[in-house]
Amino acid sequence: MNGLLEELRVAIHAIWTRRWIALAVAWGVCLLGWFLVSQLPSRYESRARVFVQMRQVLPGSDAGSAPQDDIDTVRETLTSAVNLEKVVRGTDLARSVSSDRDIADRVAGLKGAIKVTAQQNNLFQIDTVQSTPRLARTVTQKLIDVFVEGSLSDNRSQNSQSLAFLDQQLGQRQKQLADAEAKRADLQNRYLGSLPGTGSVADRIGAARTQMSQIDADLAAATSSLAALGGQMAGTPPTIAGAGIAPGLGPARARVAAIQGQLADARGRGYTEQHPDVVALKAQLGQATAAARGEPMPAGGGGAPNPLYLSLQSMQADRQATVAALRIRKQQLQGDLDTLNAKVAGDPEVAAQQGKIERDYQVLKDQYDQLLAQREQVSIRGQAQTQTDAVRFSVIDPPTTPRTPTAPNRPLLLTGVLIAGLLAGVGAAFALAQVQSTFPTQARLERAAGIPVIGAIGEMVTRAQAERRRQRLKWFAGGLAALGAGYVLLLGIEMLQRGMTA
Repeated sequence: MNGLLEELRVAIHAIWTRRWIALAVAWGVCLLGWFLVSQLPSRYESRARVFVQMRQVLPGSDAGSAPQDDIDTVRETLTSAVNLEKVVRGTDLARSVSSDRDIADRVAGLKGAIKVTAQQNNLFQIDTVQSTPRLARTVTQKLIDVFVEGSLSDNRSQNSQSLAFLDQQLGQRQKQLADAEAKRADLQNRYLGSLPGTGSVADRIGAARTQMSQIDADLAAATSSLAALGGQMAGTPPTIAGAGIAPGLGPARARVAAIQGQLADARGRGYTEQHPDVVALKAQLGQATAAARGEPMPAGGGGAPNPLYLSLQSMQADRQATVAALRIRKQQLQGDLDTLNAKVAGDPEVAAQQGKIERDYQVLKDQYDQLLAQREQVSIRGQAQTQTDAVRFSVIDPPTTPRTPTAPNRPLLLTGVLIAGLLAGVGAAFALAQVQSTFPTQARLERAAGIPVIGAIGEMVTRAQAERRRQRLKWFAGGLAALGAGYVLLLGIEMLQRGMTA
């Protein structure tokens, strides 16, 4: 322990004896370091927070876009080269540019000086670092303004381009559709005008066959019903034995009377002459009246007419009329089918040509309708974006005007330079003491010489020497104090500059 204290005393003494060298080195290091610190450019950071939301102007528009896609879109759009060039030209940065190369350099510098951070899904923080507080705030504000203006103009430009493209496509489809309609009408007039039905030849044949199948089914049902009704009439007597017969009343006349009774009952219920039941009863009455005119008058004797038989006769007449109408309709359909089949057999290219024309026409019609619907949607969306904002943009925190530079931290650097200068001076003095061959203590001289030292004589200082030493000590303290004063002065200047900048 005593040895360690002895070594410490020796080191302190060596440094003290060379204190002027230490002070000179400290002054040199501090002056150089403080000069370098003063040359470092100040960097001021302006900060703003904005809320950006990609709103759907119409339901279903831009469906399927994820929030992360919107975040990336906003980040890339804010710091795009086009926007940064507008910022350079719209701020004080334009004063330091004279060519396109300078603008590109400023844009590259802004790219690294602007940082966009997504705090939440739609909340963004913009940090801009510049050489002056005013420039940092101006750049941040200009960047926000350019983004808002660019978003609105881009949306409107996209809508205009989309409308122009859709109008061009609609014009082409409309011309093609008119040509297809002309071919279709020409084919209809030349080949298909005399054929029954509508549509292509294949469609007409299919429709005729479908109707023929339905007619066959109805005819089979009507024929079966007529046969069953004939069987019932065969087992039903025309007259009822022992009953009085009304004079001059036969089956046809009885049917006329029954229909007249039904017609009177319908009118009694308030049915008009145009009512379907009244119209049907009138038609049946006309048929029954025509049948009654040729009916012979019944003899005075015999039984009375059987009402059931009369009713069956009336139903049989209706079934016979239905079967006859169905057979006539079947003959007409068969004639149509024969005509169509003959047309196909005689000129098969007509059917193929019409099928191709119909398909082309339908495809063009579908494309035209789809383009028309898309154009209407784009037009409505453009009107909605003109009247409302498709991008909702709100400034949560406006751009700040920094009061202190974010870099460099000059007070800390000035303090570090002062400490480094003092340590450099002490180190230089200690290193010089190690180089010089001196013996500050009796024990060190004994170790170096290898012989015992009998004694040591202390230094004798006269009054004049003591006075000169006190004067030098004052000068040394003044030099050290001047170094500290310089440090304090530089700190004061830094604080004053910050206050003036703010």
